[in-house]
Amino acid sequence: MNIFRVRISLLLTPWVVAAGLAGCANSADDQALGLGTGTPPAITGSVTVYAAASLKSPFTEIASEFEAANPGTKVTLNFAGSSALVSQITQGAPADVFASADVKNMAELSAAGLINGTPTNFAMNVLTIAVPSANPASISSFADLAKPGTKVVVCAPQVPCGSATGKVEKATGTTLKPVSEESSVTDVLGKITSGEADAGLVYVTDIKTAGDKVKGITFSESDQTVNTYPIATVGTSANKDLADAFIGMVTGSEGRKVLGDAGFGAP
Repeated sequence: MNIFRVRISLLLTPWVVAAGLAGCANSADDQALGLGTGTPPAITGSVTVYAAASLKSPFTEIASEFEAANPGTKVTLNFAGSSALVSQITQGAPADVFASADVKNMAELSAAGLINGTPTNFAMNVLTIAVPSANPASISSFADLAKPGTKVVVCAPQVPCGSATGKVEKATGTTLKPVSEESSVTDVLGKITSGEADAGLVYVTDIKTAGDKVKGITFSESDQTVNTYPIATVGTSANKDLADAFIGMVTGSEGRKVLGDAGFGAP
């Protein structure tokens, strides 16, 4: 045998053995992760979702379904007006997912570099008038909200439902004089159900959630107030894989069904 070939063989032997051992280790790791076995790795851990107040009912249901489908996961939900959530996240709140009631607030977080990837539009909603079930002020149109003595409650201008209200006022030439401006649409609804106001502007989905506690009054100008809801993983998330998985359920068939049942439209 050529002495040169023998030397090369001896030099290569340790590398061949090491490579074989590494291959075995990689194979074991793949099996632990479910790779190459046809079984995806299980997702575990906690995910914190910051969502617009109008999403409370469907997101609570979706979170429950997500936990059931993924044992070992925990979804924490925080609901508020979209603008308030943006402020919280900007100030360092530990959010993993942000779901906004409009594109504007999502764009604000994106501009601040606090959104991972491209937001996905997942739902649509529209304003309607909410009145107590007895409708004591006899409201039947948007213009009726401006009648003297009518106690009207709206969302603050920076909140999506408040911004939408402003668009209707401008389109119709009607100026409202609200007795209060609330930080979220659920706060507006609360004023109606408690009898503190004659009418308020909320989303059609809120009327459905409230049941017989309130009555919804549709108005022709509502086509000026269609809000698109985007969702995205927050850039500072400590568990992006779990956040992405939750968003996948929201935008998938399970989420679309829950949102549709709650009255939301498809984007």
